[in-house]
Amino acid sequence: MKASITCTRPSKKDVHLASISGGTDIVSCFMLGNPISPVWRGELQGAGLGMAVNILNDDGQVLPEGNSGELVCLKPFPCMPIGFWDDEDGKRYHDAYFDRFPNIWCHGDWVEKTLHGGFIIHGRSDATLNPGGVRIGTAEIYRQVEQVEAVAESIAVGQDWQGDVRVILFVRLKPGFALDEALEKELKTRIRMGASPRHVPAKIIAVTDIPRTKSGKITELAVRDIICGRPIRNKEALANPEALDLYKDLPQLQS
Repeated sequence: MKASITCTRPSKKDVHLASISGGTDIVSCFMLGNPISPVWRGELQGAGLGMAVNILNDDGQVLPEGNSGELVCLKPFPCMPIGFWDDEDGKRYHDAYFDRFPNIWCHGDWVEKTLHGGFIIHGRSDATLNPGGVRIGTAEIYRQVEQVEAVAESIAVGQDWQGDVRVILFVRLKPGFALDEALEKELKTRIRMGASPRHVPAKIIAVTDIPRTKSGKITELAVRDIICGRPIRNKEALANPEALDLYKDLPQLQS
């Protein structure tokens, strides 16, 4: 299980705002704050002690600062688990963290290391969007959508479409709002100006519920799989699996 929190600038100079990102399995953080470094807007301050954190590309090469890639820990760390419960042959443990790069812990987050030595998390790497062959993180879309008053929460996924991938944005609206032409235009404009034209969704669809895990996290993979007609993995881990029915066979996604 992975977790991340987005950082914002503190309103007082004597307040240390420390965002963290880690996971339940490691009982700690790969990235967190420290009291001696500056706090930069939107960044986690740095890697945790004893963590050989780095960013790799698809070929397993270390990326320079300013590029996004797979978050990894290149060496064993003090709180690294040695296996999973009831995983006698270690296959589940290997598939979870070591299948991507041999003997390197791959955490499954799409992350950028900044010029300040900090980190920006762009979303889950297995849920990153790939329109036109360019990988973008869903967190970049959420940062814009959450600024729109009408939206209570949203989930963005990629739909296989005509030999490419198109971005689909589902929104759960606050009471009293409807997804009309004006709201759709506001959302697309906000995303285009705050992120880029590639982030703008091809379709925006209103839903009444968003599936999430029992720990409260929205599950992009399950929504992506169901709109693409693929089997749902780990459905038992969902707190509200019935919400997936809202995304099945939607006529809006047939054109």
